[in-house]
Amino acid sequence: MSIIAPGTKVPDFVLKREDGGDFTQDDLLGATTVLVFYPNAFSPVCTDQLQVYEEALDDLRAQGATMYAVSTDHSSSQAAFRDKLGISIPQLSDFEPKGETARRLGAYFEPAGFTNRALVIVGPDGVVTWSHLADSPGDLPGVNLIFDGLAASGAAG
Repeated sequence: MSIIAPGTKVPDFVLKREDGGDFTQDDLLGATTVLVFYPNAFSPVCTDQLQVYEEALDDLRAQGATMYAVSTDHSSSQAAFRDKLGISIPQLSDFEPKGETARRLGAYFEPAGFTNRALVIVGPDGVVTWSHLADSPGDLPGVNLIFDGLAASGAAG
């Protein structure tokens, strides 16, 4: 399966917020959203990725974008990970059924049973404007890719 293509309406999905509440495709409406799929909380590359993205949050917000991080970790693990890193990026869990949303968006890495490293930008209308799937879960997509994606999708500035 390949990553969801630009121009595609985001399919129905349910992820869990840290507080246990649901986050669905309807929560994407009205804003430009960057969904960051990462494999595992507390892994070295994921740690680096979220710390780098945290440093860019003000610039992303200045361009009208909101960021969420998504993994197949349980919400409690994600909250501990976020707290340990001292980051503010909201975490969304694709824990149960494991990877269902990642599969629907083409961001699941079946051989290992977790999300691949992927970026999906969704416009205020719920339609994907840009997407990127890393060649492997070990490849860290630089933050500049997100800004390139926002510019390519017309969401910048």
